[in-house]
Amino acid sequence: MNHSDLLAKAPSLAAGMAAADHSPDTQLSQTRHRAALVASWHITPGSTVLELGCGQGDMTAVLAEAVGPHGRVVAIDVADPSYGTPVTLGESAARLAAGPLGPRIDFRFGTDVLDPSVDFPESTFDHVVLAHCSWYFTSLGQLRDTLARVRPWARRLWFTEWDLTPTSDDQLAHLLAVLIQGQTEAAGSHGQGNVRTPFSREGLLRLLPEAGWTADGSRPVDTGELQDGDWEIAACLDLVGSDGRLAALPEPVRQLVLSQADVLRAIAKPRGNRALAAYSVTAS
Repeated sequence: MNHSDLLAKAPSLAAGMAAADHSPDTQLSQTRHRAALVASWHITPGSTVLELGCGQGDMTAVLAEAVGPHGRVVAIDVADPSYGTPVTLGESAARLAAGPLGPRIDFRFGTDVLDPSVDFPESTFDHVVLAHCSWYFTSLGQLRDTLARVRPWARRLWFTEWDLTPTSDDQLAHLLAVLIQGQTEAAGSHGQGNVRTPFSREGLLRLLPEAGWTADGSRPVDTGELQDGDWEIAACLDLVGSDGRLAALPEPVRQLVLSQADVLRAIAKPRGNRALAAYSVTAS
């Protein structure tokens, strides 16, 4: 499926997501972003794909469309199916499973590939995909071990994440929100947000050889349509407004976080904050 064909499918794919019932425009932009990503990758009909960190299935639906009726997507997430709001992971997966893409998808929630009981034969998959999920890992060590664990199972890695390096001043609010959340986690006050271990593109490229992968391509990814800047700013301000989370921090770190939050409030807009760019790395 070529770029234009997959992008043309984005509206119908988005409409099939449970979250579209709550915010159809947001779902469409998120689906279009992922359709553009997959259209730039070499995932052909009939392929087998292992997706890590599938969440509510935004990327899963696009991958299932790309592999066609004779392909297969195994979508894994460590979270429980009850996780998520306003739609849980389980509710979203159930909607996809009941639709035309359902027979191509195998959702496995509450699954950690580092568990020895989770295993696949060598080269079971043509591709392994991680898309906007790696900052959710508790540490770079956990991410490295996960990438090493899946290395024998798949021939090719497609990896996409936010880029910590801003390209314009109006992305600084998103960046600051990400760094505040990362600092809070690193200092030992753990939460359930999407940002736990933010790292740079360069950090990923240093990590891949340790996990047995050789990067053979990297490119910037446009995120102009996405709302994640607003979401992470809101999550960060909720975090600093929580006495429990901040009280668990060492006092110097707490004061640093509070001061950065003051700056965030000064530069962030009520809504419409521009998201950081993203990057895509391929490896084999």
